[in-house]
Amino acid sequence: MSVKFQKEIDWIRKEKYQGKDCKQLQEDIKRLKKGEPLDYIIGFSWFMDLKIDLKYKPLIPRAETEYWTEKAINEIKKDKTCRKVKVLDIFSGSGCIGIAVLKNVENSYVIFSEKNKNFAKQIKINCKLNNIPAYRYQIINCSLFAKVKQTFDFILANPPYIPDKRKLPKSVQDYEPAMALRAGKGGLDLIKRFIKQAPDHLGPKGTVFMEFDSAQKKAIEQLVSKTHKMGYNIYRDQYNKWRWVQMTKKN
Repeated sequence: MSVKFQKEIDWIRKEKYQGKDCKQLQEDIKRLKKGEPLDYIIGFSWFMDLKIDLKYKPLIPRAETEYWTEKAINEIKKDKTCRKVKVLDIFSGSGCIGIAVLKNVENSYVIFSEKNKNFAKQIKINCKLNNIPAYRYQIINCSLFAKVKQTFDFILANPPYIPDKRKLPKSVQDYEPAMALRAGKGGLDLIKRFIKQAPDHLGPKGTVFMEFDSAQKKAIEQLVSKTHKMGYNIYRDQYNKWRWVQMTKKN
């Protein structure tokens, strides 16, 4: 058994079984050996110091997403007015992005847009888990902007962007939700629709933060340029890979 594997077992023992050995721990070790992600076995993940429950197995929060979410929050905080800042977390999954905004920006109001009904339940669980009052958010169960009628100051998006045929690690391929990962031959099916529709859901000088795959940089530039409605900048993540685009609505 490798040192790394032993550390994972020790973590499961500590987090789920108060440091004790038991029959359930042995079952979890079997799950680990089959390739199931540690976060699913433990039942939660951490995102910007927030505990994110994974009961319904949404996409596991990634460090790359955490990195740009923190950048987005810093940008949102630049609004020094006393008005409510309206934020849309679209393709919400676990809700980790929107919840991070709610915990770090006092005058924010977040709408979560999520297609999967179980993930919509997951968002509510995580809002309660992180002590977010119900009056500060709304969950809309829909695809893209189908039932979203408002305009926003900020839209934060982590859409599916993996090409259908790309080989993924077993722990991702076999256990994480394909609908949160795959998006057509080039991985751009939902991104194309999102970029086209997003400007209509932004207020004056509204801003979008959107994650994408590093290999899609040129395609993203072309898609944003075609709208003629958005100025943009593309940024690298903490691993020096192109990871997110910041788009701002033109006047």
